[in-house]
Amino acid sequence: MFMGWILSMGSALIISTNLLVAIALVLLIQKKGSQSWCFVLNLAIADILVGLAITSIATDALKGRASSVQKEVCLLRMAFVIAPSAASIFTMFFISLDRYMAIKLPLRYAQLMGRRMIAGALIFLWLLSTAVGFMPNMVVEMQHSSNQSICTFFSVIEPQSIIIVFCTTFFPVLLVFIYFYLDILKIACGHQRRIRQAMQAGSHCVMPSRYWGHVKALKTVAVLVGCFTLCWCPFFVVSIVQVLCPPCELYGFLENHLWLLGLTNSLINPLVYAFWQREVRQQLSDMFALLLLGSFLLKLKAKL
Repeated sequence: MFMGWILSMGSALIISTNLLVAIALVLLIQKKGSQSWCFVLNLAIADILVGLAITSIATDALKGRASSVQKEVCLLRMAFVIAPSAASIFTMFFISLDRYMAIKLPLRYAQLMGRRMIAGALIFLWLLSTAVGFMPNMVVEMQHSSNQSICTFFSVIEPQSIIIVFCTTFFPVLLVFIYFYLDILKIACGHQRRIRQAMQAGSHCVMPSRYWGHVKALKTVAVLVGCFTLCWCPFFVVSIVQVLCPPCELYGFLENHLWLLGLTNSLINPLVYAFWQREVRQQLSDMFALLLLGSFLLKLKAKL
């Protein structure tokens, strides 16, 4: 019952916060026409789907019983949890890649990241995420051989298989993230060195404001990736320990604690953009100001 309340509250918070940020992003895209925000909007949509996917699990937990459903139904339920989670991971990769290209190739960025490229990347992202999520449903070898009534990750999916699914998405993407930021750090240090040399030579050197805007956006993505790593890394690491040490019996700890920690990442993502990214924060402020003004005018009209 307690777990049900936690999942229900978490699901409601994930859906509501990401929905607010998604609305703000749609308005930003319409206002400024910046296509890069489409990736951030996709991240909010993926996290909304994560929140929706755990509502059925929360409902069963609130009823105070384990979800004794058929194996096929349970596999489908897990697929709808894994697929948007994978989409969230891949979206953060594309957001990071977008910011990396904006700094690494500033002159060619506008040509490379056009509408068709972004649309193609998003279509590929969701196809790949769906394939990852529904892989246990399609590959019989990845399904648990024993017929258990409890619907959890490890009751219907072989532990080794779930590690393969998770690690093929998490660790390679994390390594690419590290490469991006090390390369960006090298570029930033080079720019700082050239600015310092120019100042010592007596010339006035100012980097374009757009460049510093990309750097700030990349810092926001760095916060997102850091939060993602802190939230999901314990789950992946302990899952590997469980596979290497079957007698350890860490399934309960993984499913009841570390999985919840991973889910909080879908709540952190919109909060990072709401408080860290100035454009999103300003748009949210404008939205709330309009709501307050509208409610005030309605009350004033009712009194008159």
